[in-house]
Amino acid sequence: MRLPRDLSGDELAACLGRLGYQASRQTGSHVRLTTVLNGEHHVTIPHHEALRVGTLASLLAELERHHHLDRQRLLALLFT
Repeated sequence: MRLPRDLSGDELAACLGRLGYQASRQTGSHVRLTTVLNGEHHVTIPHHEALRVGTLASLLAELERHHHLDRQRLLALLFT
C-alpha cells in the first residue's frame, strides 16, 4: 500500500483514533495526540489541508516504532 498523497491533518487524526489516539491539546496549527495503548505516547501533527509526504512518512515511522508494526501493517490498520 502506498502513502496517501492528499491526506489532511484532520483525516490523519481521525485515522489515528483507531490506535487509541485522542487530541490532548492544540497550539497554533499543530495538534498533539496522545494514546496509552502500548504505553503512553504522544505525536504532534500539523493541522494543514494536505500533509507533505515526508512529514507523513516521518509520523508513520514514529508510530511504527511505538506500536512495533511494519509499514504495511500500520497502513492497513489506519487506512482500510
